[in-house]
Amino acid sequence: MLEVKSLSKKYGEKTVFEDLELSAEAGEIIGLVGENGAGKSTLLKILATLSLPSSGEISLMNQTYRKNEKKLREYIAYVPQDIALFEELTVMENMKFFQKLSRKKVSKEDLKALLSSVNLQADQVKVSNLSGGMKRKLNLAVSLISDPKLLLLDEPTAGIDLRSRIEIGAFLKKLALEKNILIIYTSHDMNEIEQVCSRVVIIGEDPFYSKILKDFL
Repeated sequence: MLEVKSLSKKYGEKTVFEDLELSAEAGEIIGLVGENGAGKSTLLKILATLSLPSSGEISLMNQTYRKNEKKLREYIAYVPQDIALFEELTVMENMKFFQKLSRKKVSKEDLKALLSSVNLQADQVKVSNLSGGMKRKLNLAVSLISDPKLLLLDEPTAGIDLRSRIEIGAFLKKLALEKNILIIYTSHDMNEIEQVCSRVVIIGEDPFYSKILKDFL
């Protein structure tokens, strides 16, 4: 489904990563791990078509990014580490706003069902009044409105309580299985990675993470 070949990213003289290779199939959950600055977030942005690689090729569903970027973007959802919501709007108002930007028309009932699937019932509450965990769940629900084939998550459980982290992890496993979508996400929590992900990919050359991966396997 996803093929990344000889991918490199440079900023001037600085090389973020070089000759990165990745192959992944629908239904997998891949955890990206590595030291800070290794390029995990940069890779997600490239896969989300928000940044261009310096060299290399990417294809999704047998279509190359180079020739089909605009079309493929409709099937990709990206959730940044920073909360990307309108704080003064309610949960449902946020869902309706982002639905208008989606390639799909989704009814209010379907939006409520989507919120329910991430265990978020308070659809008339302002986002500013939500806990950190509930905001993360809403961010995730928003990303799923367009029914993506590739879901990219940058630290989706950062700074939230244990219960919300467990609920989000369980939801991602169910989502990958039932919707058969490819999920790639970053996390510094190896316990979470071990419990949620079907595979781990190391970004960077820190031997510490190589040892962790050996223990994981």
